[in-house]
Amino acid sequence: MSAVPIHVVDDDESFLRAVARFLRASGYSVQTHASAAEFLREREAGERGCVISDLRMPGMDGLEMQEALACAGHTMTVIFLTGNGDIPSTVSAIQQGAVDYIEKCAPKDKLLAAVQRALARESEEHGRRKKLSLVQSRLASLSEREREVLSEVVHGKMNKEIAAKLGIHERTVKLHRTAITTKLQVQSVAELTRLWLLARH
Repeated sequence: MSAVPIHVVDDDESFLRAVARFLRASGYSVQTHASAAEFLREREAGERGCVISDLRMPGMDGLEMQEALACAGHTMTVIFLTGNGDIPSTVSAIQQGAVDYIEKCAPKDKLLAAVQRALARESEEHGRRKKLSLVQSRLASLSEREREVLSEVVHGKMNKEIAAKLGIHERTVKLHRTAITTKLQVQSVAELTRLWLLARH
């Protein structure tokens, strides 16, 4: 099973214990929280995980917690459980990125299926952010002139055009291009362009 923890958030203590016991028996690492505020207080930057939360809770509700997670830059995926769901809440939850919206009385295999989807999405997003961080680190190693040359290269400019625009020799452009491909660890303009677009978006 995944080592990424599952956080269960619910103000109903008996239900909280029951869900946690079921998930642990299914092989998952589980942490429980009696409120959304408590859960958010304990989070650290870059922390991984999947969240199973009650939608309706005193104080901060599930949707507000989901929004707070996103604003703080967390990539944790969210599954909502509810005893009295309604269509507007479902739409809002999904629009904000929730993996699923399940009634508390739903079969347990439905919850497990949602957890598997949530963990798969979390893993994908974690990998994407890790790759983005690596790309940004490599781009940061470029000099200002190398970044200027890179910008022209990914916009399809030839060495002669780049040299004319930047007021440098064409041979200097070639040297900068060699330095860029070495630092970014790429071999082609296509790869340079993909990295450039990834970093920008």
